[in-house]
Amino acid sequence: MKTLTIKLTAPLQSYGNEASFTRRTTNDYPTKSAVIGMVAAALGYRRNDERIVALNDLRFAVRIDQIGRNLTDFQTVEWKKDTRKITYRDYIQDAVFVVALGSDDSQLIEKINVALHHPHFQLFLGRRSNVPAGVLETQEFPDKTPVAVLEQLPWQANKRYQKRSKSRRLEIVADANLLSGKQSAMVKDRVVSFDQRDRRYGFRAIARTTVDLTNLNSQESEPETTHDAFGAI
Repeated sequence: MKTLTIKLTAPLQSYGNEASFTRRTTNDYPTKSAVIGMVAAALGYRRNDERIVALNDLRFAVRIDQIGRNLTDFQTVEWKKDTRKITYRDYIQDAVFVVALGSDDSQLIEKINVALHHPHFQLFLGRRSNVPAGVLETQEFPDKTPVAVLEQLPWQANKRYQKRSKSRRLEIVADANLLSGKQSAMVKDRVVSFDQRDRRYGFRAIARTTVDLTNLNSQESEPETTHDAFGAI
């Protein structure tokens, strides 16, 4: 199995687990369906493209390297003439996640990696307003499962967070079949259709584990630099 890691960081991210007109919440970490949507956009698949469903077969795991803070935004929407409603949208601020995608089809992993750096459509982290903080950082690992990679990949949180963090373990959420022996749970996170007129999701099984930070060599997600706004002038 070949595995591709994708570092996801941005001022705001949002991975919906409930959505209605008045309230749209977010998961605490990237959902598989959201990552599949980003990959599909990079590959140039439109919402009703039948090839999207096949991306569910990718093995998926995500590690929470930097826990973000919750933010709730509200907007006033003019629903009908002289009718206004307040809507609420939840976001995650300043979080860092590492997603790992695995497949026995090494050419597919390589194709996805190239597409993420040369996307056909704009990439975003959960919502169109949430663009990545720069070019996505990716790495390929031959002959390793997504969980095995995340158990060895250096810690990606920024230096300040690493110094202040009291936790000594990072949580990994993965497809249940990647964590045999761990208790599993069902979540509604399998893509059936992204069509805006018929958006549907099925259930998939997930499991959780943790990795000890003492086994990881820390790696800053942002270098120590002095900000010089006029340096390029």
